[in-house]
Amino acid sequence: MTEDFYCDEVLNGKTQVHKVLETENVLAYYHTKPFYPVHIVAIPKKHISSLLTLEEEDTELFLELFGVIKQVAAMVTQEHGACRVLTNLGNYQDSKHLHWHIAFGNPLRSPSFPVEPC
Repeated sequence: MTEDFYCDEVLNGKTQVHKVLETENVLAYYHTKPFYPVHIVAIPKKHISSLLTLEEEDTELFLELFGVIKQVAAMVTQEHGACRVLTNLGNYQDSKHLHWHIAFGNPLRSPSFPVEPC
């Protein structure tokens, strides 16, 4: 996998995706290798490497991104009764591009990273 799958593959059209919702600055689509039965990814179209690297000038984009996440989460929750919304940081973040997962159901496989007990 490249360092930034979303810029290198999705946003430039190399990897085709099934779009759920798209705005001028945000794309939400079904995950190409889902970890859950319903697994949607929401990304900004601008490269931002992670939640920790957001800058003040990204505030409007962040609000737009969260508006899309909210809409998609509402759709999944309406259809399935629940959903998860999460992002990963550090070694848990495979692709170094800010992205959020909107998911429903039990995992389809074990995670590829170590999971600490809660």
